Parts: sequence; structure tokens; C-alpha cells
Amino acid sequence: MIDRQWTDAKSALLRSRYRAHVARMLTLLGDKQADDEAGWILALETRLAYASLDPAAFRLPENSYHVVTLSAADAQMSHFSWTALFAAGGRDDVQRFSLAQPDFFRVAERMLADVPVEQWRAYLRWHLIDDAAPYLGKTFVDADFDFRGRTLLGSKADKPRWQRAIASTDAALGEALGQAYVAEVMPPRARQRALELVASLKTALRARLANLSWMSGSTKAAAVAKLDALSSKIGYPDRWRDYTKLEVSRDSYYGNIRASLAFEAQRRFAKFDRPVDRDEWDMTPQTVNAYNNPMRNEIVFPAAQLLPPYFDVDADDALNYGAIGAVIGHEMLHTFDDQGSKFDAHGNLADWWTAEDKSRFQMRTADLVAQFRAFVPIDGLHVDGGLTLGENIADLGGLLAAYDAFKSTAQGASGSKTDGLTPDQRFFIAYAQSWRENQRPDRLRRQLQGNEHAPVRYRVNGPVSNMPQFAAAFACKPGDVMVRGDANVKIW
Repeated sequence: MIDRQWTDAKSALLRSRYRAHVARMLTLLGDKQADDEAGWILALETRLAYASLDPAAFRLPENSYHVVTLSAADAQMSHFSWTALFAAGGRDDVQRFSLAQPDFFRVAERMLADVPVEQWRAYLRWHLIDDAAPYLGKTFVDADFDFRGRTLLGSKADKPRWQRAIASTDAALGEALGQAYVAEVMPPRARQRALELVASLKTALRARLANLSWMSGSTKAAAVAKLDALSSKIGYPDRWRDYTKLEVSRDSYYGNIRASLAFEAQRRFAKFDRPVDRDEWDMTPQTVNAYNNPMRNEIVFPAAQLLPPYFDVDADDALNYGAIGAVIGHEMLHTFDDQGSKFDAHGNLADWWTAEDKSRFQMRTADLVAQFRAFVPIDGLHVDGGLTLGENIADLGGLLAAYDAFKSTAQGASGSKTDGLTPDQRFFIAYAQSWRENQRPDRLRRQLQGNEHAPVRYRVNGPVSNMPQFAAAFACKPGDVMVRGDANVKIW
């Protein structure tokens, strides 16, 4: 469904610029009727977009988990062969899979019948050049950046070629680079300290679960069992990925890109109907990020996330708990957000809630949805509280758990000031500093269109304004902008 926020004049202008960009790229390919083709492509993609789940609906796991047999999937699409697709990937033995968006494929089937072949050819040519452009000659690279960088994101200049080449190498050979990276940045004591922080946060969250006033005993027991089963991966894999089957040459940059994409596709195809590899990492050690995988019931923190400003093995507890502690808590709380809470301790999509507890949870999360919908970052556009709900639950609950864990340390329990600041003040300042970011208006507008994360300003001000501990630390009074009074959202 197209959000009404994106039917305004600016969005219409952006679509017209997109059509012009498509025509420009097809012209560079030598197409003689590129403008007509761009019109076909925009109409085709618009039709597919209306058939797709919107971002908020797509993030709910039950909306994209529809297991079918291969024969049933083929029967639903007489103009497309799933059997041929899997066979082309070297997996002619696959017999069942999840058809993620059934409504989308029903529309796609009709389109395969009523859209002329000439238009599908143009569509496929467009996506071929769109994917390849960043790895071709300067003319294509510049044209691609002009729209995707300058028009969409407001960037003034493309990254230098050496940086783009490093990013491509990272994408293709991430764990090979990661082995050298962690040797430089992550000594064993840093990994051990991070594990200690994870254990401390787990203890704090377990206590929070036990003390919830709105959840029944049976659901609490299931939640604690899930938390206890939650595994943690810190820094880097214990078993590195094998790249020996990936052939790289000096003949062609784009050729190497295609080879790496084929290698990755084969690696993923090989996982069909195989036991889950619980040692696998979905991020490289040099990635500044972290994640929660509900299907493995695990949280993962790459080495690059365990560096300043998030973590310093020699820093005081206030800084580490306020920064990386909140990140650790955030990933833990994804286990119990509006998506993660639908998976059990073994990573299965299964309901472990009583009906009454689920209703109470939904009532509380609705308050958080409303709170974030009230934020207006730019041009009268509101944060989508439904789309960002999972991240907002994790931000608030994670910060609360990190604060509780910090208060169990000697520094957190004391009132001793450092550099004129109390321990609590240093904790909250560290949290805010870990989110520092400069963002162009175009990128911010783009983020609001479909990113499940709220802009960082609200990821700081939203959670802390729900915490009386923050108001006490900085002597905020009722009526101050950072004090919500009785409107504090209380979930975990």
C-alpha cells in the first residue's frame, strides 16, 4: 500500500527524475527508444509495488512465512517455473520452500500474461545495467551516482574509487578480510570484557522480566527460558568462511563482482533443507553494527562495534554501559519485540504467550507507536511508529536493562563525580554520544520512506524521555520537554 505521505509533490518529482534516470541509463546501453522503455518500466514497477506488502507489514514474520511444495508453487504460476529456478541454482532436489508474498506472485503471474514481452525485456535490461553500473566505466558510474547518490541522498560527490573498491572487496571476501582485521583491533581481553558485559545485561534483563507487573507467571517463565537460551557471538567467528571456490582474476572488475555474487548465491542455495548452521555469521567482523537473529535465538556483535565510541576496554563502567551496554541491551530486547516475541527459545515461529499477556503487550506497544508518530523530523513528515516499533521497543528496553546493569557496578552504585559529572550523567551522555550523526535532508527523507529505524535524534530523545532516571540525573522538572510525566511508556 502506498503511504499517503509519499503522494506529495516532492515524491512525484522524485519519480519523474527516476524515470529520466532509467532513460539515461538505457540510452547509454544504446537503446533507441529509451524514453518509451522508461515509461514502461515505471508503470511495471509501480504495479509490482502496489502488489507488495508495505514495509511495516513485511517486517511481521507471519506475513512472509508461507511454506508450499514445489509442485504447488509451479501450479500457481503457469508463466514461471520455480522448478527451473532451483535447478539453475544447482538444487533440483528442493521440494518445499516459503513463498514469501503470495499476493505479489499472484499479481506477477497476471503481469507475465498481460505485459508485452518487449516491456519485460526492457525491465530486465534496466535491472541488469542498474546492478552493474557501479562496477563499469566512468560514464556509467557517474550516471549511477548522479541519481542514487546526488538525487536520492543529497550527496555532493561520490566516494573515491579506492574506497569503493575496498567496499566491494569487503562484500565479496568479508571474512577473509576479517581475519586480518581482528588481529589488529581485538585483543583477547577486549573479547572477554565484552562477554562479561553481555552476562551482566542478561542478569539485569532476567530481573526485569521477573518483576514485570503486567505479565502472568507462565509467560514470564517462557520468556526467562528464552533469555537463558539466548546465545552470544562476540567479535569474530570461531570458524571462518571458506572462499577457495571463488575465482578472482585481474581481467575484469565487473567479472569479479559477478563471480562473487554467483559464489554467494550458490552458498545460500546450498542451505535449503539442510540443518541450521549455528556457527554462521551474517555480518563481517569489520562491520560497525550488531544484530539479533530470532531464528537462531542469538545476538551478534562484530569486532568493529566493540571499539570507541561504543566500547573501550580501559574506559569506566559509565561510558561502556551507556554506549555498548545499551547496544547489547538493544539486541537482547529484540528477542522480545513485536517480531522476536513470536519466536520461541529454539528459533521456531511459535506462540508462547497467553492471550491476556499478548493483549497487554499490544496495548503497551501501541503507546510507543503513538509516541513516535508524533515526531516530525522534516517537511511535515512523521516517523512511522508502526514500521519502527521493533527498533523502538529494543532501544527503550535495552537502555533500561543497561541502566540496571550499570547500577549493579561499584561506580553505578556510588555518587562519586568524574570530571564534574555524576555516574548517571556520564551513562546518559555516553548513550547520546554513541548516536552522534550528521545527516543530509535528502537522506533523512529517504530514511522515513521505508527504514525500520527512526532517525537517531529520536532514538535518543524518545527512550530517555520515558525514563525518570534521566530526569533525576539532570534535574528535569515537570513540563520540561524531556519529561513525559504519566505518559511514560512501560513495556519491558
